[in-house]
Amino acid sequence: MPAHNEERLIAKTIGAVPGFVDRIIVINDGSADRTLEIVRECQQRDPRVVIVNHGVNQGLGQSIVSGYLKSIELGLDITVTMDGDGQMSPDDLPNVIDPIARGVADYCKGNRLLHRDVTNTMPAYRLFGNAGLTFLTKFATGYWQLMDPQCAYAAISRRALAAIPIDKMTRRYGYNADILNMLNVHNFRVAMVEVKPVYGDAISGIKLRSYIPRVSYLLMRLFGRRLIHKYLVRNFNPLCLSYITGMALWLFGALPFAIRVLYVYLIAGMEFPQTSFLCFILLALAGLQILLSAVQYDMEDNRDLFIIIDNERQVELRRGAATIETIAAPALKPRAPARGESLVEPVER
Repeated sequence: MPAHNEERLIAKTIGAVPGFVDRIIVINDGSADRTLEIVRECQQRDPRVVIVNHGVNQGLGQSIVSGYLKSIELGLDITVTMDGDGQMSPDDLPNVIDPIARGVADYCKGNRLLHRDVTNTMPAYRLFGNAGLTFLTKFATGYWQLMDPQCAYAAISRRALAAIPIDKMTRRYGYNADILNMLNVHNFRVAMVEVKPVYGDAISGIKLRSYIPRVSYLLMRLFGRRLIHKYLVRNFNPLCLSYITGMALWLFGALPFAIRVLYVYLIAGMEFPQTSFLCFILLALAGLQILLSAVQYDMEDNRDLFIIIDNERQVELRRGAATIETIAAPALKPRAPARGESLVEPVER
């Protein structure tokens, strides 16, 4: 539970944590107010509270890293990240940890966009910014069904924490995509569950003008890292070459011809360069086709690694009407026809 200048909400947030939680790790990230003092008071009342104190502000990402490292030290089986500003409903905690506890996934992420009240609760500017970053995050992480990647409500297994280089995660914003990138490179399965969006008394410190460009640049870097580490270093896959070829045709083929056409016709005022324009069209179309093929191969290669568990499936799991196999199987491979059964729909005449 990272906390930076959260004296108004931290006690309430800690007090709302359900009783089945073994440890509440609070990371005070160089708060200038009474946050640390209040957390210590909570620790006296609740022995589950463990304090990690940063003398100076080191960023949200570093707070998450410190919390994960403390969790590894304590030997906890499942670690959940919850902000200290009360923007995550503790009522959703069982749903977030359930896929990991049942062995369905090694990482479970909350999705506020699935909730029926999201349009009434989440500010419009957040919805717009979330949509743009979600598109880039799909490329960066390889989890193509991912939604609401900026939601920090997530749980991770001890096995996954031990496998990924968590100490190398980004120290600032964008850590959500960074850890998903690491999980994808190591082929860990991710589940997504519905959580309630909460925007009460908390005041966001995110400035979109600087946040979106900075995180967008990080996502492009993560995309390159995923291609190199997953499809070249750890195991070779031709889709990496498709991405490289498609981007090369655009950057070093189509783009120079486009610049030449604009310069010759619009700036120099000369006759329209038809040959250069045709070269631009051909290279652009070829690059686009190769890139689309690469995306298709990428989606197919990572299809097994993502599961969406809606509220109906959660209820089925708890009642015993569904099992791990029935939840995970649709994401793993198409159902094979039974003996004498055809999966082809009959055509009505």
